[in-house]
Amino acid sequence: MMDQLLMLAAASPADHVYNHVAVKTADGWWLWSGNQGNLVLSAIILILGGLYVGSRVKTGPESEGNERFITRGKFAQLVEVICVYLRDEVARPLLGDRTDRLMPMLWTLFFFILVNNLLGLLPLLDIQHLLFPHLRDNHAAFIGGTATQNIWVTGALALIAALLFNGAALARLGLGGYIKHLTADAPMFVWPLIVPIEFLGQIFIKPVALAVRLFANMTAGHILLATLFMFVGVVWDKGILIQGPVTLISIVGGMAVMILELFVAFLQAFVFMFLTAVFISLMDHHEEHDHEHGHDHAHGHEHAHA
Repeated sequence: MMDQLLMLAAASPADHVYNHVAVKTADGWWLWSGNQGNLVLSAIILILGGLYVGSRVKTGPESEGNERFITRGKFAQLVEVICVYLRDEVARPLLGDRTDRLMPMLWTLFFFILVNNLLGLLPLLDIQHLLFPHLRDNHAAFIGGTATQNIWVTGALALIAALLFNGAALARLGLGGYIKHLTADAPMFVWPLIVPIEFLGQIFIKPVALAVRLFANMTAGHILLATLFMFVGVVWDKGILIQGPVTLISIVGGMAVMILELFVAFLQAFVFMFLTAVFISLMDHHEEHDHEHGHDHAHGHEHAHA
């Protein structure tokens, strides 16, 4: 067992980040991998957790009196506080009257990313490799790793976000208003320059920024943590004078990085959801500008009439 622990610690730090394939066809097509296992597990957690929280948040029977309006259970209360904060303090100032319609999707993005970030902090991959050495030797895993440090996963999430904020813009502005937004109210002679830039920003640049930001932040922390623990395996046979201090520093540093990673897991889920809401709100610019201009014009006309 100690030899296996040292092999895990001394391995390349990138091995703890790569997606490990478990089942593939003879042609090399992946059928199942560690990240895929995490995605399925996160979906199960969200479905079961959502059903549980929903049953604790919903209004109880009238026989309970005023108590029927109180959320039951500390976990359900925690989730409710997070949802209310995200809706009232984060999304509503940006989305206004559309907040309640868009929040289910924004909540889904937040909690899906959060759960996958937290699952990535669990040593599911290493536990499999300790229990089943043949999986370690073949660099295989049925579950484990961090799905949100996989660029394909973050790319898919960014694509969903892009469909959301572009679809919301088309629903809000219509096709004509959407095209008008791409002109940025610039003079017509600069449209050949402005429109392609705005279009690429809306369709390509913003989603890519969402995908790369989440991917890079989740990857960097995991590699740093794996590197710290790798030092233990490197110096394990170098004598107590070297082995002791390096092991102590690695453990203390690893604990500090783990606390930071826990914070980053919540932060990156929040940032992804927040930026999606911001991108939705940015497409209201022309409509709000026209409304405010009309309001100011009417207000000035009333003063002139008086």
